[in-house]
Amino acid sequence: MFKALEENGGYIRDGAEAASLSHAQVVAAPASPEEVWLHAPDEPAERPGLFDRFADRCRRFEAWCAHVDLAPDLASEIGSRKWMRGLATFLGLSAAAIALWPDFSEVEAATAMPVEHRERDEFRSQSIAPLALGADSGRHMGASTLVKPLAHVPERPTIQLVSTLGQGDSFGRMLERAGVGGSDISRVSELVANALPVNDIASGTQFDITLGKRAAPNAPRALDAIDFRARFDLDLSIERGDDGNLSLVRHPIAVDETPLRIRGTVGSSLYRSARNAGAPVAAIQSYLQAVDKYLRLEDDIGSSDEYDMIVAYKRSAKGERQVGKLLYAGIERDGKPRLQLLRWGKGDQMFSASSIDRPRAVPIGQPVAGRITSRYGMRRHPILGYVRMHAGLDFGARYGSPIYAVADGTVTYAGRHGGHGKYVRIQHSGGLGTGYAHMSRIAVSSGTHVRAGQVIGYVGSTGLSTGPHLHLEAYRNGHTINPAGLSIMSRPQIAGEEREAFKARLKSLLTVEPGAALGTIAPVTSAHAEAEREIDRLAPKKVG
Repeated sequence: MFKALEENGGYIRDGAEAASLSHAQVVAAPASPEEVWLHAPDEPAERPGLFDRFADRCRRFEAWCAHVDLAPDLASEIGSRKWMRGLATFLGLSAAAIALWPDFSEVEAATAMPVEHRERDEFRSQSIAPLALGADSGRHMGASTLVKPLAHVPERPTIQLVSTLGQGDSFGRMLERAGVGGSDISRVSELVANALPVNDIASGTQFDITLGKRAAPNAPRALDAIDFRARFDLDLSIERGDDGNLSLVRHPIAVDETPLRIRGTVGSSLYRSARNAGAPVAAIQSYLQAVDKYLRLEDDIGSSDEYDMIVAYKRSAKGERQVGKLLYAGIERDGKPRLQLLRWGKGDQMFSASSIDRPRAVPIGQPVAGRITSRYGMRRHPILGYVRMHAGLDFGARYGSPIYAVADGTVTYAGRHGGHGKYVRIQHSGGLGTGYAHMSRIAVSSGTHVRAGQVIGYVGSTGLSTGPHLHLEAYRNGHTINPAGLSIMSRPQIAGEEREAFKARLKSLLTVEPGAALGTIAPVTSAHAEAEREIDRLAPKKVG
């Protein structure tokens, strides 16, 4: 007989030793599905129902899922049990997704009308698709009662095209590519040669060509007309007359050759000032090279001085403009000319107006594009290691830079010269001479007469040299002197009647007003040359 004694939350057998649990133990003990239910003998035990068992299993599964991570990070703990469990989850989900992948099948739709192969091919030939796919049906137009084949396809009576003479191309090959026949090419070349040499036609010249009917089915088309710009002042047209023969027609173009004169104040930079005034880059470069032979650009020209340059300039009645060579270069100070240089003679050289009739000391020019790295005087030799005389100027420059003669003279030596390496020596007037050492390559030979500014070699590092540079020496009567500030006497090169012509030319150029060449001249219309162009015929006409 059990007697329930409620003591500390438990049951004890009657007469047995009592056992008790503390309150903390009772609270801390979790409820589990496996707990034992104790019932009094007189109370029958109730078995849990189906719903209770299912709910109990769900609670246990939820507790297990909360405790176990089914989708861990597969990038960490690779190979562990946790990682393998995550891999199993991944594979399982992937298999489920593939198993539930939907099925795709073609859905056929009935056409609006039954179309056989022949009708389908006809539709295709009349659509835009053949144009894009190269007309793969092989038909120009689907066969029908409205389409009839032609025995002979008519050709256009004339073809008008534009052909361009390319670089290195010949006049005859250009006409041949345009479709002109051989006999017409020979005749056209003969006619053009009467106006100017065919080889003088500049590359890039465009030819407006009109081809007529063929004399036979497989013969080339006859040339009806050809128009092109032969020179800056001349248009040429070749036309086929009523008698069937080709003839040449000249269309002269009015050209004004007033030189372009540009003046201004030097300011902080002569180059920038001239560019701001609209001077062409090539003209400015020629101007600086010419002036540099007589004046030092850094020291002898002040910011308040005025520059004056005149360049050859052409403008045609059609609006084209052509810039030529530098004709005059001048420097003025306080309104008085300090330097006047004029291009003159067959050699196309710049001569000073003040030295045409008397000798004049001219400062030597810059021998190379670089800066002075070592001056004339005693110094420690960088290779030999002891102090000795450095009998020249060293100019630091890039390897292969051109070396220029500083003045007119005759080459007396060109070749290897001991520690100078590859060396050139030039004898000038007045017993003066110059030497150029350490060249990589020599561009002149002994006995050659050279002019100031002519290339005589290239910068190198031959001989006793630690790097690419130019060593410039100067001699007077065989003894070395300091090249810095050296001037060479220039002999009169223009005399007699030529001197008077020189002065007349200089006076004529100085009468040109600055900017006078920038105006426009009245255009002269060439009805044939302009109206026959294809682009003009395609232009919309103005009405009213």
